[in-house]
Amino acid sequence: MGLTLGEGGTPLVGGDRMSERLGCDVYLKCEGLNPTGSFKDRGMAVAVGRAVERGARAVVCASTGNTAASAAAYAAHAGLEAIVLVPAGATAGPKRAQTRAAGARLVQVRGTFDEALRLGCDLGERDGIVLVNSLNPDRIEGQKSVVTEILDQLGAQPDVVALPFGGGGNVTAVAAALAEASATTKIVVGEAVERANTWASAIRIAEPAHAAGVARLVDEGRVEIVSLSEEELRDAWSRLAKEEGVFCEPASAAGAAALERLGVGDARTVVCILTGHGLKDAAAVDDDASEPVEPTLDAVLEAIA
Repeated sequence: MGLTLGEGGTPLVGGDRMSERLGCDVYLKCEGLNPTGSFKDRGMAVAVGRAVERGARAVVCASTGNTAASAAAYAAHAGLEAIVLVPAGATAGPKRAQTRAAGARLVQVRGTFDEALRLGCDLGERDGIVLVNSLNPDRIEGQKSVVTEILDQLGAQPDVVALPFGGGGNVTAVAAALAEASATTKIVVGEAVERANTWASAIRIAEPAHAAGVARLVDEGRVEIVSLSEEELRDAWSRLAKEEGVFCEPASAAGAAALERLGVGDARTVVCILTGHGLKDAAAVDDDASEPVEPTLDAVLEAIA
């Protein structure tokens, strides 16, 4: 058995209200139930495992948060050092906490994610250090497993798969896996119009590392990109929790938001890949500032009226 923390095997949940609204069968692939709370674990298990096989002493990544937490956990499990570069002030607190808890060397860079990634690439050129961002093909290889699971869980190929578009690594992996399965599934991806400073911090990436590859997929007619306003992202994220009971992090709702904007045409079966758990960015939820009430039934009834 290779390096693993039990990643994969995430549930495919029926999105009943979204299905009614869009006029098709919508399923939600809940990737937030991976070990560190995001889809990154699928690729990180492979990337860190192969780094061990090659004699690495450390792994390095740049991150908006989820890659950081995942790299830190898998490096700890493998007995490697993890060096994590994050843009200062641009990552959610719970993700930094996960990273620090696993013992990674977390460095906050005064700059953008793209600048942090360039530094990560430079460090990855040094002897004994392996870059584990999605530029590492082992990451893409591991992330392809989500498609295998979806096909197995449905027992057929979906007409549409929708997911977020941040750096483009997951889009690349999903497209590759569908091609390998000879599936004709259309891929719809949601990105933030305000890429550099979107509220959805996991896709706060101004210069996607896989932009050229995703552009080729668009030219081939396999991928459609929908650029979303902050309001569209917030609305889709809120509906998933309030209507479906699925609490995902804000960026995870980008695929669902893209479908809400586009509609599904004559598609019968649609899968939304929700890439991370809502507890990854709990600060996105407004605090309940209501005053406490007296411990009486009348007081409770008045409060909920």
